[in-house]
Amino acid sequence: MPDRSGDTISPCPVRSIDADAPQKGKGKAAKERWLWTRSRGAKIAGALATMLALPVLVIGTYLAALQLSDNFHVVIPGELYRSAPLSSSALETYVRDNGIRTIINLRGENKKRAWYAHEIETARRLGIEHIDFKMSASKILTPDRADQLVSILRSAPKPILIHCQSGADRTGLVAVIYSREIAGIDQETAARQLSIVYGHIGIPYLSGAFSMDESLQNLEKHFDQYD
Repeated sequence: MPDRSGDTISPCPVRSIDADAPQKGKGKAAKERWLWTRSRGAKIAGALATMLALPVLVIGTYLAALQLSDNFHVVIPGELYRSAPLSSSALETYVRDNGIRTIINLRGENKKRAWYAHEIETARRLGIEHIDFKMSASKILTPDRADQLVSILRSAPKPILIHCQSGADRTGLVAVIYSREIAGIDQETAARQLSIVYGHIGIPYLSGAFSMDESLQNLEKHFDQYD
């Protein structure tokens, strides 16, 4: 830009200064301190990342192990068992080993799916009852539907095997309902059936299956009125 004399004055160059970087003239010691601080910060960040990743890895490994074991568990010996979907051979083994007389499929009727056809055929071959009760892990189980479910659980020949897609969410909620309303187990103990132990992760706004936790809270009030 021109000044009063008519000469052109160049604008001042913009300087970028790193406040954390060692300044000229500060000496070797200052530079070494700066490098040490940067290195230490990187190590801390790496350690924190590892600490956060480790639980995720452990949980992921545990959930995978559950599925490899069919997520089969005894809820109440001689009365109720729970699992993920089973192959025909695995289903036959569990039925014979535990004397199971009823299968309750919480995914509902799926005539076009191979797993459903195999399950129906295996149940017929073994002479046990098969019941479809459709639920969604992402939708609230209403009190009316819960009452229908309790009626089915009471009247079905026992022992019963319940399952959904993973044996964790819908299955967990139904296991809680059976434990409390039919077996008379206290609420705190029964509620453990809907937990990470069986693969259920209920985190508000993050977990698609949190509706099962909400259903449980609503149904506690609903069932309390009958106690």
